[in-house]
Amino acid sequence: MLRRLLQLYIGLTLYGVSTAMFVRADLGADPWNVFHLGVAQLLSLNIGLVIIAVGALVLLLWIPLRQRPGLGTISNVVAIGLAADAALVLMPPLESLLARSLLLAAAVVVNALATGMYIGAGFGAGPRDGLMTGINARTGWSVRMVRTAIELSVLLLGCAMGGTFGVGTVLYALAIGPLIQLCLPWFRQPSRVALVTQPQKSAL
Repeated sequence: MLRRLLQLYIGLTLYGVSTAMFVRADLGADPWNVFHLGVAQLLSLNIGLVIIAVGALVLLLWIPLRQRPGLGTISNVVAIGLAADAALVLMPPLESLLARSLLLAAAVVVNALATGMYIGAGFGAGPRDGLMTGINARTGWSVRMVRTAIELSVLLLGCAMGGTFGVGTVLYALAIGPLIQLCLPWFRQPSRVALVTQPQKSAL
């Protein structure tokens, strides 16, 4: 349990750090962060506060979908926003295009690692992922269609509010799926049942 908790909070912290890296690279972010940046710019708020507020509002949408939040869900709402704001304080803006490009590439990798860690810990999906799975369960629409519709919606809304769309957005869309598929097995924790029922090797 301690190992899973540690993995959960390291993963959520790294996810917030990856958000700050996208912001400092200023070459485009993933769709949800384009939306967060747009809201932050429109309302003159810190992006971390926006991430927390949006996460809480999305969590309210779980009620009609009959989704049940877990510890990871609630932690996701709070921890990522706090980590993003803290990382932005420590991470100065960059002028060099090369440095920003390297930071962008690193942000995608860190994001995938962070996602694998917090999902693999097994404490429940984040608010945004739960929205996707909840709509899928209630409507029967495919996960791919639901995910695409949500991502396109927040991306278009974010762009309309001034969020940063760019090469980073395209890179994220192309790379994040394969990277998460690669990373998730590294961090997926075996269940207690599997550990108990796993046959023991003979000493002979």
